[in-house]
Amino acid sequence: MSARTIRRRGRLPVVLVLPALIGLAFLVVPLAGLLVRAPWSTLLDQLFSEAVGQALILSLVCASLATTICLVLGVPLAWLLARSDLPGRRVLRALVTVPLVLPPVVGGVALLLVLGRRGIVGQYLDAWFDISLPFTTAGVVVAEAFVAMPFLVISVEGALRGADPRYEEAAATLGASRWLTFRRVTLPSIAPGVVAGTVLCWARALGEFGATITFAGNFPGETTTMPLAVYLALETDPGAAIVLSLVLLALSVTVLVSLRDRWITTPT
Repeated sequence: MSARTIRRRGRLPVVLVLPALIGLAFLVVPLAGLLVRAPWSTLLDQLFSEAVGQALILSLVCASLATTICLVLGVPLAWLLARSDLPGRRVLRALVTVPLVLPPVVGGVALLLVLGRRGIVGQYLDAWFDISLPFTTAGVVVAEAFVAMPFLVISVEGALRGADPRYEEAAATLGASRWLTFRRVTLPSIAPGVVAGTVLCWARALGEFGATITFAGNFPGETTTMPLAVYLALETDPGAAIVLSLVLLALSVTVLVSLRDRWITTPT
C-alpha cells in the first residue's frame, strides 16, 4: 500500500466533519454559556451559602443511598437477564429499561399511585408499619433509584454477556456452588462493568428532577436536592442557579471523564 493511499484514507470527509462540528457546538456551547455568565465575583460566597450546602449534602447522600439500593437489586437482576433461561427475557429487559425513555414526571406519578398513602402498596405500608414515603427524604431516594437503576442493569448485563463463561464452568467442575462461583469468579470478572454502571447510576440519581419533585416534593433541607434548588433559584436568583448548575456540571464531567470509554458498553 502506497503512502499516498494511506494519507487519502486518513483524511476525514468534509460531508461528515461539518455536521460533526455543528453537533459538537450544539452540545458544548450551551454548557460554555454557564461559564461565560457565571457570577465569578460572588461565586465563592454563593457556593458556600447555607442553601447550596444543604442541597449539595442532601443530593450526595440521597444519590449514594439510591445507588446502594440499585446495586443490591440491580446486579442480581442483570444476572437474571444475562444468564438465566427465563422465558420472556426480552419483555423483562424492555420493562427494566422503560425508565430510560419514560418521562421522569410520569415515573413520579407511577410511584405515587403505588407507594402513596392511598397507593396500591403505600396504603398498607402506612396502615401496618406507619411508613409514608411521599414528600420525605426516603421518597427522594426511592425516586432516584427508580430512574437510575436501568443504567446499572444495562452496564452489568453487558459485562456479563461479554465475560468468558469458561472460568465459571471450571469453578463448577471443581465443586464450587453457584453462589461461591458468583462471588469469587463472576463478580471479579465483571468488576469494570459494575464500577461503570455504579458511577453512571450515581450520576443519574444526582441529576434526577422530575420524579423527585413529583413524588417527594420540594421542601428545603428535606427533599430539595441540587436540581430542585436550581429550579427554585432560577425564579428568584439566577446567579445562584448558575452556581448550582456549575457544581452539577463539574460533577457530571468528572464522572464521565473518570469512566473514559467504558460508559458506552452495551449488551450484545
